[in-house]
Amino acid sequence: AIVTGAASGIGKEIAREFLAQGARVAIADLNPDHAREAAKDLDPTGKLALAVAMDVSNEVQVERGVGQVADHFGAIDILVSNAGIQIVAPLETFKFSDWKTLLAVHLDGAFLTTRACLKHMYAAGSGSIIYMGSVHSKEASVLKAPYVTAKHGLEGLAKVVAKEGAAHGVRANVICPGFVRTPLVDKQIPEQARDLGISEEDVVKKVMLKETVDGEFTTVEDVARCAVFLAGFPSNALTGQSIVVSHGWFMQ
Repeated sequence: AIVTGAASGIGKEIAREFLAQGARVAIADLNPDHAREAAKDLDPTGKLALAVAMDVSNEVQVERGVGQVADHFGAIDILVSNAGIQIVAPLETFKFSDWKTLLAVHLDGAFLTTRACLKHMYAAGSGSIIYMGSVHSKEASVLKAPYVTAKHGLEGLAKVVAKEGAAHGVRANVICPGFVRTPLVDKQIPEQARDLGISEEDVVKKVMLKETVDGEFTTVEDVARCAVFLAGFPSNALTGQSIVVSHGWFMQ
């Protein structure tokens, strides 16, 4: 399995759960030192987790990194396209450079890693690709124009990959978490409090968790369990789909 953005947060927990289920996992991350630290933490033996430096928006790095994983493990069965960033600002003042940066990580990264992995999956006649969407693949929030756009786009990509990949035994699905208390979300709380003119407590209660059934954050463990379920599903009965993991924030 290759998990991008796996040095921390959701990606690291998915890598941890895959390892617990017997997979060998490539910890792909923009920061090579963090990738090595995470790989050592998750697999002290050094046999099952491989650290890979990868800027998912860089075609050369993606092709090289995926090739490195294929050579090291002998196959690529699973891709979890998880790497992401967040930039929060009102649309009327949003910098075009920030817009392009965010879309490059989320959408270019998903495309480049998918294309690189499909070569190996098609040759093997099987594979599972999982995109890390969001409730924002279904809904919109203020201050998050490129993020919402990108997360909606991942659903379209997954559907195309599902249709093209079916003849080769490759499935593609999207996990759509609600708010997960990661450093990415922690960073957003004061930013949104500032931009919305409310307290940080109100950002959590009245913005982030307002629509949940129980006022609870989704956990990294929740998302990781869902990733294992999708990765191991045995047939094309579950492909081109999205699963919302959000404490009922969005119900489809």
